[in-house]
Order: sequence, then C-alpha cells, then structure tokens
Amino acid sequence: MRVKVKKINAFSAYFVILLTFISLVSCKSKNYYNYEVKGSKININEKNDTDSEIEKFITPFRTHITKDLDSVLAYCPETLEKSNGKWETNIGSFLANITSNLANPIFEKRTNKSIDICLLNHGGIRSIIPKGNVTSRTAYNVMPFENSVIVVGLSGLKIKELADYFIKERKPHPLHGLKIYVNKNLEITKLEINNEPIDNSRIYYVATSDYLANGGDNMSFFVESQEKYDLDYKIRNLLIDYFNKVDTLEMYLEKSVVEEN
Repeated sequence: MRVKVKKINAFSAYFVILLTFISLVSCKSKNYYNYEVKGSKININEKNDTDSEIEKFITPFRTHITKDLDSVLAYCPETLEKSNGKWETNIGSFLANITSNLANPIFEKRTNKSIDICLLNHGGIRSIIPKGNVTSRTAYNVMPFENSVIVVGLSGLKIKELADYFIKERKPHPLHGLKIYVNKNLEITKLEINNEPIDNSRIYYVATSDYLANGGDNMSFFVESQEKYDLDYKIRNLLIDYFNKVDTLEMYLEKSVVEEN
C-alpha cells in the first residue's frame, strides 16, 4: 500500500517561519528611558471654589465640636502643674487621686477587689490645669493620648521594686496610696500602703496606664504580673467625668516620699 505525502509549497513554509519570527520579536520587552523631568510649583494655599465648598461643609461640625470642648464644666481654684515639686506635684497628686477614686468602683464591681495604689508617669502629663474655668479641652490638653486605666496585681516584693524605681528616677511621678520613707542617703527604710506596713506575701492592686502596664518608662515590675485588668476607661475620659461630677476641683498634695534625718 502506498502512502501519499502532500508536499508543502515552499512559499507557504517561508511565510509560516516569518510569522513565527515576528511573533517572537514582538513579545520581547522594551526598554524605556527617561530623558527629561519637568516640575511646576502648585500653591496649595490659594483659595478656590472647592475650598469654599469644603469649608461650608465642615463649619457646622467644627462649631459643634468647639462648643462641646469649650463648655465650662468646673472651676479650678489654683493652677496645677508638674514643674514644682521634688517628689510630688499638685497636678500629679490630683491625677493619681482622681484616677484611683473613679476607677475603683468599676474595679470593685468587676472583681470584688479594691485598688490600693495608683501610679502614673510624670512625662504623660502634657499641660497644666490653669486656675479658672475647666473644660473638656483642658482634659485633652493634659492627656492627649489614648491611654486607658489598667489595674495590675503586684506582690509586696514587687511593690518594693516599684518604690526602688521611684526613688532612683527622682521624678515626681503621680503616686497615691504608697508612702516611701528614706534616710539621708535615699535608702528606703520603710514602706506603707494606706498607712499600713507592707506585707511581702500580699497582692496589692495598682491602677496605672496601659502604656506603663506594658513596661513603658522602664517600669518592668509591671510586665511579669499575671493579674491585669483592663477597665476600658481612658484617663482623659475619666478626667472629663470628674469635671462633670464636681463644681470645684479638689486640691491634693499627697506626701509620697518622707525624707528622715
């Protein structure tokens, strides 16, 4: 049996080869070169129709927010600031006391336990509370951060580490509930919590900020604790709640460190 093989025309073969070559060349990536760069200055401060429309849109919101922030809530009888004081300041004592006072009912309700100490950080206070009318804006100026109140359980031995840190830092960190006695060499001789000698085996509950509870400002004594309670209560909101609660701010200047002769 014969098998007939159909011969391909030579022209058709060349045509197929040519198409294949063109296809391969066209798939090759091209190199692009930048020969010139031009720039121009655009003045973003120039007024235009779009700006006026935006301003018209946001003005009611700005007016409403400003009214809320600047409405008088209470009165401060004297300026509270953090620059005056070796171991304690009037604003530090004020913040530590009201944080403990307002956070404690929430903590008690959730755990049936009470806050023994409050410790915040000196650097976290960002403004004074001036003598005169107090507003929500005052709270935002003093506490612009989103820090929340955390209660940390610490043993008596850890409280001693806290006291050592406080004396070593030599900063008037806001402190309430703990009194530290030192000799002339700044060596700790005695610690009292709520006017009682410290018990090394007992767990004490310290109200602080989430930043410090996670070891901020080198407060490492908080980090290892297995008892941490997030009250989901921003310190700034706590301040505003206190301003709403009272007519006149209560003044505090709690003696945190007693230097013995």
